[in-house]
This record gives sequence, C-alpha cells and structure tokens, in this order.
Amino acid sequence: MSKTMAPDIPHVVCIPFPAQSHIKAMMNLANLLHSKGFYITLVLTEFHFARLLAASLDLNSSFLDSLHDFSFETIPDGLAADNARNIQDMPELFQSLSGEPSKAFRGLLKRLLASPDVPPITSIISDGFMSFAYRIGEELGIRASLLFTVGACGFLGCLQLDELVKRGLFPLEDESCLTNGYLETPIDWVEGLVKGAKLKHLPTFIRTMNPNDIGLKFTAEAVRNAQTARGMVIINTFDDLEEKALEAIKTIKPNIYAIGPLSLLCQHANDRELLPLKSSLWKEDTNCLLWLDTQNPNSVIYVNYGSLTVLTPEQLEEFAWGLANSKHPFLWVIRSDLVEGKSNVITDRYMKEIEGRGLLTGWCPQEKVLRHPSVAMFLTHCGWNSTLESISEGVPMICWPFFADQPMNCLYTCQGWSVGMEMEEGNVKREKVESLVREMMEGDRGKEVKRKAMEWKRRAAEATSHRGSSHNNFEKLMKYLKCEKK
Repeated sequence: MSKTMAPDIPHVVCIPFPAQSHIKAMMNLANLLHSKGFYITLVLTEFHFARLLAASLDLNSSFLDSLHDFSFETIPDGLAADNARNIQDMPELFQSLSGEPSKAFRGLLKRLLASPDVPPITSIISDGFMSFAYRIGEELGIRASLLFTVGACGFLGCLQLDELVKRGLFPLEDESCLTNGYLETPIDWVEGLVKGAKLKHLPTFIRTMNPNDIGLKFTAEAVRNAQTARGMVIINTFDDLEEKALEAIKTIKPNIYAIGPLSLLCQHANDRELLPLKSSLWKEDTNCLLWLDTQNPNSVIYVNYGSLTVLTPEQLEEFAWGLANSKHPFLWVIRSDLVEGKSNVITDRYMKEIEGRGLLTGWCPQEKVLRHPSVAMFLTHCGWNSTLESISEGVPMICWPFFADQPMNCLYTCQGWSVGMEMEEGNVKREKVESLVREMMEGDRGKEVKRKAMEWKRRAAEATSHRGSSHNNFEKLMKYLKCEKK
C-alpha cells in the first residue's frame, strides 16, 4: 500500500517484549486494531519471529505476503546466537535491549517514515517493558502508548519499588531475609491492594541484596516511564476485576485504560474480521483436544507452568506423583526446557501408573483446552495471561507462583477473587499436590471456588461484550490512536 492510496489510514507500530505471554497479548491487540481499519506493523525480535514461523505451518511466506495492511518487521535482540534465551538469560536480555535492539528499532522507524509503500506512522504501542521503544517514539515525534501485560495488581506492586527504599525495606540485608520470615512483612500502606499483601507478593526482583540488580532496574524504569508517559497506558485487565487497584493507579497515572481480557475481546470480535494469526512459540499439540473429548465433563486437571518457569527434577517428581496419586485424569504440558538439568521421572513405571487417565504433551492450544467441557481445574504458575484466560472460561485454579508478578497474581486469585487455592511457592510435596487436587475436585471448598469462577466468567464476558467496560475503553483507545477528539 502506498501513502497516496490511503493517506488517512492510521498506522500503528506494535512492539512486544520478547517473551511468549507478551507477544500473545500484543498480537491480540494488533489483530483487533487491524480488524477496525488500522494498518499494523508488528515488530518482533529475529529469534522469536523465526520461532513463530517454525511453530506454525500456517505462518508461511505466502500467507505473510497475502496479508493486507498488516506487516511483520524484525530487529535483533542483542544476544549471541547460541544463547538459549530462557529464564536464566533474562538479566542478559534486560541488559542488551538498550544497545543493538534500540539502534535497530530507531533505524526501522526512520525507514518506515521515509517509505512510500506504507501509510505515515501515527502511533507506537510499545510493551511497557520495552522502554527504549517508547523513548525513541517520543524523540521522533510519534505519539507513543504503553501496553502492560501484567495485571493492575502486579503493576501496583511494581510501583512500590521506590517506596521500599524510602522505608528501608530494600535492599535485603542478607540472604537470611529469604527464609527468616522477613518477606512476611505486611505492605499495608499501599492503597488498592487486597488485604493480606506482604513483601513476598511484590515482584520477585526485590529479593536481592543488590540495589543495582538489573531486573529491578529494568522494572523500575518501566513503571517510571508509565508514570510520566504522555500517551495512554493500556492494561490487559477489566475494571470490575481490579477496580480498587486501577483506582489507586489512576491517582498516579489517570490516563490508563483496561481493555481485557484481550483473548476474550478477540472472541467477541467478528471472526471474519480477525486475521488467523498464531502467537505460539511452540508447536501446539491439537491431539490433546481429541483426548479431552474422551473424558467425562468437568473431570480433567489441566497442568501448565507457562513458557518460562523452570522446575528442578525433584519438583517435577513431586508434581508427577502428586497428580498420579490423586487418581483424577490430567493433561500435563511438559515443555522441552521445563526441567533444570536432566530428569528420569517420566519412566515406564510412571506411564503405566497413569495409563488411561494421564496425558503428557509438549505444548497445547491453552484457550481451547480451558474452554473444553472436560476441564475442571487448572494447576498454574499464575502468569497473568494464564490467570485471565482461566477466569474468562470459569476454570478454578491451584496456584504455584514462580517469579515476577506471579505471587501477587496468586494472592488475588486465592484471596481477592476466591477462584483458586494456593500452593506455597518453592518446595513441592506430592502429598500437598494430591490433597489440593482432591479438595478442588471433591471437596466443598472446591465447589465454592468453582461457583466463584463461574461468576467471574460472567463478569469478564460482560466487560468485553458490546458496551461493556473493556469494549468502551477499547473504543476510546481507537479514537486516541486515530488522533480523534474524545
């Protein structure tokens, strides 16, 4: 498309943080905007774009060439080719983003601005944790907005980093603070957080004695940018779910709009208008859906720890036998890089034990799994995407948080919304896994949690339906991106 062909079409450049959940949320938003007449340029790192293509046969060159008003661009991530880009490499990624990727993104924007083959760039939507992209957009005179793929509760937790320093709660004095109960210190000064919030629920980056920890600095820069940003701050949640947390944030940043759950907003959109884009970085096993078809309604435990969680072999073994000993059917996603080091847990003996009632897979279409009538509950790491998708489908959760905002998501899931049961982070005991599964599947508490989950499913559907709060906020976002007056 040339500028002379459609000079008035708004052109939005979208750039997610290079991780599965961030890419999925940004692709959903980009697809929704495209369905409403926007020209979209989606910028991925070279590594993750290659993974995206490898994971889906549908995303081939002929399909990409056929896209109308939607294009992909790539930039390097600054890491060496042999870098595994897993959770252990996150600090190196945080460090690298301000170097080569920043220069490449600036060059890309300048090329697009000078190109006669695309409409003029009217806006940038940067992931909230891609601070360089927001900054460069502002420097080039392009109005920039920020998409945060954490919840309002997680975002509010991130906003406390400076306050922790002022109160002398950070950095930690020594390693004993991790085990001596120090993290149980209440943070009851924070307006908008659910009752019972403690230091342990704040982003796990604070669990360090180093005030210059790269993860902490990276997070602090992101939230400071959000506070001073001239553009919109967009968050993947809905007003009803996190009303108090959103109100607290708005006292600091009034220009924030909740437009989630994005996955549900896409479900409510006209399928004929949405592009058949795949956002999974792993090849999805759709055979697991056929297996679910053979199971009784509301009988299966779905187990998935997300795209970044890493288990020790000991943790894997405890989860494995806890699930097996529960005697309930389960579908368990075990990524190729899930376990730190080698594990011999999934033996012939184990497979014989779970024969007929347990299915192991490498990755799956999670939204379809959660929507399946056979699925009764979700054993999850409490990543925000997974939490929202589970709420959207009325599936209660057993929560085992791993890092970042997940402890806060767990607190809200179990105490704020009462749609889950908590399993303490860290060490895992098969007896605890078994008892929680049985309580969820057989006990009175499980029935109450399921009832609450169905209630929140209804409220999520209302928020994303026509004239619901998220639908209305999305309309406001589109007006802003089109440079229209409110």
